[in-house]
Amino acid sequence: MRETILSQLAALKNASAAALKARWRELFDTEPPAYNRRFLENRLAYRIQELAYGGLSRDTLDRLKAMARQYADQKPADRKARPMLHPVAGTQLVREWEGIEHCVTVRHSDFEYLGRPYKSLSSVAREITGTKWNGWVFFGLKTSQGRQ
Repeated sequence: MRETILSQLAALKNASAAALKARWRELFDTEPPAYNRRFLENRLAYRIQELAYGGLSRDTLDRLKAMARQYADQKPADRKARPMLHPVAGTQLVREWEGIEHCVTVRHSDFEYLGRPYKSLSSVAREITGTKWNGWVFFGLKTSQGRQ
């Protein structure tokens, strides 16, 4: 089955525009959009793999929905101008400490660790280590020199 998928993907590069559009109709059961060839190739390649191996995982869909909720009330210009001061809601930060893997979920205005809310990553890092830490450094979001 994998060889068939790979051969289908390889065939997209050499296919004519008419063949790509016919393949689009076959896979999507709609008329192809008036986009360029590269778009059609990329979208067809994704669709072939999606049908063969399955779509996005439940976790990925949940994260995308969380991101959509986070940005729903913002104007498009505000979304682009947003500085990366806070990871996107739904992001999971993972850190191993003393042989134990710790996972923190970023929420819109705080962080969740072991089912409890925390106002800052530093408070989570303190909970894990028992000492004061810069939470951004502890979780690898910023180096101790300040670079993100």
